[in-house]
This record gives sequence, structure tokens and C-alpha cells, in this order.
Amino acid sequence: MPTYTCYGLRIESALVLPELLMPTDESSEAVPIDVVINFGDISPDGLPDAKQLGPYIWVTDELLWLEVPFVARFLIRNGKQITIDPAPGIDEDSIRVFLLGSVLGVLLFQRGFLVLHGNAIRIGDQSMICVGHSGTGKSTLAAGFAKRGYNIVADDVVPVDANCSVLPGFPRLKLWQDTAEQLGIETSELRRIRPELYKFNYPLHDRFAHQTLPIRWVYILSTHKEPDIKFEAIRGLERFYPLRNNTYRVRFMEGQLLKVQHLKRCGQLAGRIHLSRVTRPDNGFELEPLIDSILADIEAHP
Repeated sequence: MPTYTCYGLRIESALVLPELLMPTDESSEAVPIDVVINFGDISPDGLPDAKQLGPYIWVTDELLWLEVPFVARFLIRNGKQITIDPAPGIDEDSIRVFLLGSVLGVLLFQRGFLVLHGNAIRIGDQSMICVGHSGTGKSTLAAGFAKRGYNIVADDVVPVDANCSVLPGFPRLKLWQDTAEQLGIETSELRRIRPELYKFNYPLHDRFAHQTLPIRWVYILSTHKEPDIKFEAIRGLERFYPLRNNTYRVRFMEGQLLKVQHLKRCGQLAGRIHLSRVTRPDNGFELEPLIDSILADIEAHP
């Protein structure tokens, strides 16, 4: 099976994963495989003796069963194995969307990482992470930084290790058609993430950071109806909750004995970073002033 790398893991996959990097060093053949992805039959009835978190999620201490209706069922085991049971007639792009998102997020939880829902960008020898609800502009902001010459560390799924560093994902951003148009990116040659969506895989090429980098800044993006961009530094005990609330698919941890570790990781990161809420006008998205404002705040808090 082909071998790939992402998030510091060596992955062997029966499903082709063109978004991921493939090892180029011949000596890497001696490096053990961390994760194996295979196709197989998965019971449609969930897991025996498991906790049901919803109609499509079952968990035990070591397993998570996830169904994406009309796409596939996934079984993630102990941070080491992923089994895929595709729905009849489904295309591989649709499977990859969920495999490289929710499913890898679960696997990273199982391997002990804090996983944030956002984008990580290299600033000097450190990294800045932007988190926030869908629609606040995380991917647009990351693409804007890339257009300015900054390197992207991770998109959407952002794992944080025990040293409060972010692990590099893979060299791609996911961009909606309107975001691409705003940035002057031509989409005619880009591959859609799913056949029916006007959302595209935007390759980063040399704008991808391959290194694990310490996290220095975390910005929580939000919008308001006022005309100005505002920054609000978050201090003290209040720093913990935004990290917890912006954890990727946080409900997946329930029933997996991961909550205590997750809270510990949030506390560790909160004590190391400059954390601020940045609120932009919701009437239009003026990207360049937002980037300038964030860079100015970074300069003020080195």
C-alpha cells in the first residue's frame, strides 16, 4: 500500500490520498508505520457494550464508530488503525473529505494530542493559530497570509503536542469559490473536495511549513456589526475556556477517557500563549486590513 506522512505520522493507506505528502527519503522505508488505513466491513449497528453519543457515533475506551450517511462508516482504533466501509457507489473524494477531517481528528485525540479547529500559520520561528466558528473567515485569512508569503502549518485540523507545538499537516487549503475569487485564485484547474461542492483543494506548494513549531499566538475570530476591527486580550482563568470551546469535534472525546488529558493540554497551552479575540465587521470581509491588524498585534506581543 502507498505510504504518506502528515501530522508527524507515517501512514499506510489502501485509499489513495493525493493531498498528503509521500516520503522521498529512501531511508524512511526503515521507519515503522504509525497508522494503517484499510477497507473492511463495519457493522451498521454500532459497537457492542459501547456508549452512543448520537445516531451516528459510538465510542468505547479504544474505539470510535462513525457513520457519515450515504458516504461511509469508519472505525478508528486506538490511534493506530482506521477501517473504511464505503457506501455503495460513493466516490473516493467524498470519503477523503471525512477521512482527512473528522476521522483523523479522532485518531489524533486517541494519540493524546489537543486538536484545535482552525488554521496554523508560521510567523518567524513560531506559529500563530486562528480559531473560530464556521463562517468567521479562518480559511480566507490563512489563504491571505499564504498570498503574502507566509507558510501554512495546518488547515482545519490543528494538533498540539505536549510541548505546546503544532504539528504540520499537509500542503493544502480548502477554499470556497467566493473566497478564491476574493483572493484572485483561478479555480478552473483546482480539484473540488467533493463533486457536488464549489469548494476546492488549493495546493500550497512552497507555502507549506514542514516543521513542528511552538505556538505563541492564538486568535479567536468573530464578527460584529460595528465598522472597526477590535482586539480583546484574554487573561487569567478565562484563557482556558476558548481553547476548550474551539477544540475540534470535542464531543468525540466523550466516553473515550480523554477528557482529563484534554483539560490538562488546554491548561498547558493557555499558560504559554498570547490569546486574543479579534472581531471584524460582518458587513463585507476586508482581508488586508485584518491581516495588517493581526501582524501589528503580533509585533506588540512578541
